Amino acid sequence: MQAAGPPGATPAVFISYASQDTAVANKVVGALEHSNVRCWIAPRDVTPGAFYADEIVHAIDAARALVLILSQNAAASQHVLREVERASAKRHLVVSLKIDHAPLPAGLEYFLNTSQWLDASHGDITDSLPKLINSVRIAVQAPAMAPQSVAPSLSAASPKRATIYIASLIVLGVGAYATYRLWGSAGRGVPARVPVVTLSASAPVPATATIPEKSVAVLPFVDMSEKKDQTYFGDGIAEEMTDILARIPQLKVIGRTSSFRFRDHAQDLHAVGAQLGVTYIVEGSVRSAGSRIRVTAQLFDTRSGTQLWADSYDRALGDVLALQGQLASSIARALQLVVAGDDTQPLRQLKSPEAYTLYLRGRAAYDRGEDGLSEAQADFEQVLVLEPTYSQAAEALALTHLGLIGDSVVSGRMGWPRAVNAATLALKLNPKSAFAHVILGMKLATYDYDWAGATKELEAALAAKSRDPIVLYNSSWLAFDVGRYEEAVHLEDASLSLDPLNPDSLQNGAIIHYLLGHLDLAERGLRKGLEVSPTFAGSHDYLGRILLLRGQPKGALKEMEAEVTSSRDVGLALAYQALGRRAESAAALARVTHSGGGLYSTDIATVHAYRGELTLAFDWFNRAIAAREIKLVHTLPLDPLLASLRADPRYSTLLRKMNLPQATRSGVP
Repeated sequence: MQAAGPPGATPAVFISYASQDTAVANKVVGALEHSNVRCWIAPRDVTPGAFYADEIVHAIDAARALVLILSQNAAASQHVLREVERASAKRHLVVSLKIDHAPLPAGLEYFLNTSQWLDASHGDITDSLPKLINSVRIAVQAPAMAPQSVAPSLSAASPKRATIYIASLIVLGVGAYATYRLWGSAGRGVPARVPVVTLSASAPVPATATIPEKSVAVLPFVDMSEKKDQTYFGDGIAEEMTDILARIPQLKVIGRTSSFRFRDHAQDLHAVGAQLGVTYIVEGSVRSAGSRIRVTAQLFDTRSGTQLWADSYDRALGDVLALQGQLASSIARALQLVVAGDDTQPLRQLKSPEAYTLYLRGRAAYDRGEDGLSEAQADFEQVLVLEPTYSQAAEALALTHLGLIGDSVVSGRMGWPRAVNAATLALKLNPKSAFAHVILGMKLATYDYDWAGATKELEAALAAKSRDPIVLYNSSWLAFDVGRYEEAVHLEDASLSLDPLNPDSLQNGAIIHYLLGHLDLAERGLRKGLEVSPTFAGSHDYLGRILLLRGQPKGALKEMEAEVTSSRDVGLALAYQALGRRAESAAALARVTHSGGGLYSTDIATVHAYRGELTLAFDWFNRAIAAREIKLVHTLPLDPLLASLRADPRYSTLLRKMNLPQATRSGVP
């Protein structure tokens, strides 16, 4: 879909639609842009890593008119309602295309009660497109604040039409839009078919959102100890402060993964603030000696470099959690924030300094990725021996078990019971634990194929309203696996808005777009992730798959050769096959099969499918189902590389084994 108009031009029309009506929305955009009416449509025009809601608001504000794809799906969508609200508040013209016979709910009718719409409810919008284009042209050429309706002229043949088309200006004011939320799409228990939307290289890139005034990042505290062996402790102080500050509703707090990229930073604070998208930065240091610790902290305004607050504390090691709450309260007061009584209080003060040290070491080991997960598991288990009611250690242990499963270090059959035990304990100790609900939901989705149960856990996780970026991107995968694709994208974008330099989250979002067929958005996310972390596992593999789908096997091979993980041979097998080098493809596939077939059945099946070896592909997918491989749930129904399978009756049999509907990508635009 090519964008109309010169690059960088402001789109004239915002397209509002429910995700189920994407095919219609794309057809409308194609017709309008072919007629040189520039459109803004999500997810095509959303910048990867930007806060989704911010970009929606800015796009509506900048447009001259809003085109509403009016349907039963749109009538049930809270995000469509809020988009119409925003257009109304800005006195924009609204042109409605009615595509079915659904009645309007009261909320939407309130904002459309002066409007009529173009009626395409007969099921084919093609005949209505010329009239829609004419209506939109009139709308975007109308004076920006004109308080009257604008209608195209009607032909003599149309007076009997029950509903005539008219572009109407809505002048009803609405309340504050700052609380705009995009979590309102109707839930589905299972995945459904998803349209493919490919973003053209010339698509407009929205401007970066303004940095919020009340926004802060906590950089890792410098280890000033004599032996320089307390880095994990300084990181722990900063991480715990980040967690505590994130509980203050008025404050945007950047996640630790992004903040910690500026360890020993040589850049000035203004540059750091710009890259993290924050107005304020906290820096500090720790120095431990025996059972005592000295902590210093400073708060800076990144715009001027001015130090706004500083203090130092000398405490016993066992008082560190209380100290973190005190530091967070002091920072909140310096930022002139109103803080509720328990917003900056730690969930529980540990009695054992040894347990706290083990907890910090476990988090540091977890951050090393696959190599540190077993060490992290041992540390967190020991913490719970010393402090059996410490809920954060139980959450961390559950997350570690999830990492071991996700990285194929252990099988799902071995890993999930351990993850569930830890999550259940976390939920017992903290009934509001979003972490626990997400992990329990993932088990229900990927291991039990219990979509109703998984959806219930997702709802419980979202009800906790966590602002932890790790919770958000894991919630995104859970939403994706239960078929709530639009919500998954929104959750992933929310995660990236709080942790914009997290390569894991950048990659997760890119994979979601890849599976949905948004190849340009997927490529952007992957390349941005590689800018942040050039050797991040899996990113070159997915870039190679994108190039395969575009018919560029030489470029795909180059990406696969750059991959550093065990997925390298999977990618090589795919790329060699595309290049006609079947013997080399078979050799790479054999290496995967012999070295890790018990944990990579889904990948092996995908290669066999791509090679046209369908019987072998189905055999390996059955093995993946038996092993409950975690990635199978989203790969089998949606991976574009599996197109050759979906017309085979054996494909439907696989879906039934996973309690999935008989949905495929056949017929998807």
